[in-house]
Amino acid sequence: MTSRFPAPATETAAGEGDWVELRADGGATIAFQPVGDDYRPPQWPGQDHPQQLHLDFDVVDLDRGEEQVLAIGARKAGHQPGGDGFRVYLDPAGHPFCLVHDASA
Repeated sequence: MTSRFPAPATETAAGEGDWVELRADGGATIAFQPVGDDYRPPQWPGQDHPQQLHLDFDVVDLDRGEEQVLAIGARKAGHQPGGDGFRVYLDPAGHPFCLVHDASA
């Protein structure tokens, strides 16, 4: 079963089968596809199994953003180097991503 984790976080996912794309209104697209059965999730912040990508999502309210990503299957990372500016989470496959406070919004 292919994870559709990014879709609820961005509300812009589309795809078929094992291919998922996140599309921005401005035309940028990020595509994902699965790896083989020997996949080992990243162990952030260590480098024995490093992250393969990193995404930051700007949010106006970090607490509300956290509620939303936890509700769709993310978990908060144990290592939080961001102070009040950002928070690190892991998606269901273990990939780290951040919610970043956007003070300009």
